[in-house]
Amino acid sequence: MPTTARTVLFHEIGGPEVLSIEDVPVPDPGPGQVAVRVEALGLNRAEALFRSGTYYYQPTLPASRLGYEASGVVGAVGEGVTELAVGDPVMTGPGIEMSAQGVYAERVVLPETSVLPRPASVDAVTGAASWLTYTTAYGALLETAGLKPGDHVLITGASSGVGTAAIQVARRIGAIPLATTRTEAKRQGLLDVGAAEVIVSEGGAETVAKEVRRITGGRGVEVIFDAIGGPGFRPLADALAQGGSVVAYGWLDRRPAEIPWNWPFTIHTYANLILTATPAGRRRSTAFLNAGLSDGGFRPVIAEVFEGLDRIRDAHRLMESNRHTGKIVVRI
Repeated sequence: MPTTARTVLFHEIGGPEVLSIEDVPVPDPGPGQVAVRVEALGLNRAEALFRSGTYYYQPTLPASRLGYEASGVVGAVGEGVTELAVGDPVMTGPGIEMSAQGVYAERVVLPETSVLPRPASVDAVTGAASWLTYTTAYGALLETAGLKPGDHVLITGASSGVGTAAIQVARRIGAIPLATTRTEAKRQGLLDVGAAEVIVSEGGAETVAKEVRRITGGRGVEVIFDAIGGPGFRPLADALAQGGSVVAYGWLDRRPAEIPWNWPFTIHTYANLILTATPAGRRRSTAFLNAGLSDGGFRPVIAEVFEGLDRIRDAHRLMESNRHTGKIVVRI
């Protein structure tokens, strides 16, 4: 395989302009490693936070890499790798430390635990848009909150990649997804992907909670899946049915959040890396994801596909604009 690959690096924290494309050496895979020829990248909000120095861990500078999700084909395997073979279609994601292992590149070498099989029927762009969103929704809603058929779930920030995946995960098990979005412009797109109701949140969390109570006949939702946090966290919980659960998985509003007062209920925090760090968690989440991709039940919403690694800055600018619905993908 080639000894270098065009790779996205950044040498200081900042906006999309700090991203550069450089030739980086690519070693042969060692024991327990897999070399992947990357065909597409799926962008995540975490990567914009990491690039700007506001993620939960800091980049190692200079020459930090970036990116969790790639889709491609196995180019070579190291000693001891038995589950994957040259030519297999794959996705990346679990256990990646972005500074050293970020996947924004033409070729990457990763531990085999970070590389997952992709169904042969699933194209690279779809694969790049799927792993993190659907496994997060699966782990948070099913394994953590125990969402059941017939339950109502309120999904905040629902136009994100994880939000649109959560709508489809809820629908797949027979639950009823209610979605929030900040603007009327995104309502129809969320209905098209499967939301039972869409609530425009311009009036704030109090307005959302009142509308949820109206939709559910006063009972409230069994689960709230919240990406926002901040001061709206407490009034939003007024939408929760007695004994329900809130799963906080993001902090788009970084201001302090108060504990809601409408007890009894359960608050969970969710980090996907905990589920996918274990062999059993990877097995369950990957099986759930690939079943949905294979039978067409999961259709990742793709906001835009940028052609070529040279468009990475433009892709990050779109992500930070918040104009999009679903995932942004860069095809290599």
